[in-house]
Amino acid sequence: MSAIVPTRPVLLVHGAWHGAWSWAELQSRLDDLGIVSWAVDLPGHGISADPLGDLSGDADAVVAALERCGDGTVLVGHSYGGAVISQAAARSPRVARLVYIAAFALESGESVNGFLRAAPRHRVDLADIMVPTDDGSTVLDADAAGDLLYAGLPEARRRAMVARLSPQPNATMTQPLDGSGLGRVPSSYMLCTRDRAVHPEHQRIMAARCDEVIELDHDHSPFLDDPELVAGIIARLATA
Repeated sequence: MSAIVPTRPVLLVHGAWHGAWSWAELQSRLDDLGIVSWAVDLPGHGISADPLGDLSGDADAVVAALERCGDGTVLVGHSYGGAVISQAAARSPRVARLVYIAAFALESGESVNGFLRAAPRHRVDLADIMVPTDDGSTVLDADAAGDLLYAGLPEARRRAMVARLSPQPNATMTQPLDGSGLGRVPSSYMLCTRDRAVHPEHQRIMAARCDEVIELDHDHSPFLDDPELVAGIIARLATA
């Protein structure tokens, strides 16, 4: 009889405009591997009844979720969610590893927009489908979002996902981190070489800040296109 290998809990943090729903397929694969995972809805996203806020408020929501997950949690962030997990890891002792998926692995004092302004300029297609609103948020052009964000999925699934997208407050992109777990907590970065939302060259800059870099021949959301691959990587990192 083989010994049971202990694993760490996993907390998944979605990117801008999205919600916990975006992790459903990956969580199913993690279940198959015996990895316990949770996904959090940041305030105002998914089925969260809280108002939209800023990066600090999003990080506080993750810190609260970490209290439920317990010590030794592997904290995973996608895209904008990378900024959130960096900040949350500075506020919580529960984090054993940070995992960034095509994400903003930010240091203290940086914001998403601040990093992009300071980095070499590389335009991405995402910029063309962001639509500003009168309340200080952005939404995505529903006619274009499916092709850009979910290119590897069937049309029916694209439409369902686009229908769940939420407005994203500008404050989440402009507010700098007042602390970061990056550099203090072990970290891994999944770099997506065909990304059209966070440019691969920008990802390389941030990936260099991490302890491990894993290059994937995928677009912005590899956990949707190839959940088995991403689940396998996370399972390895979650094995104590």
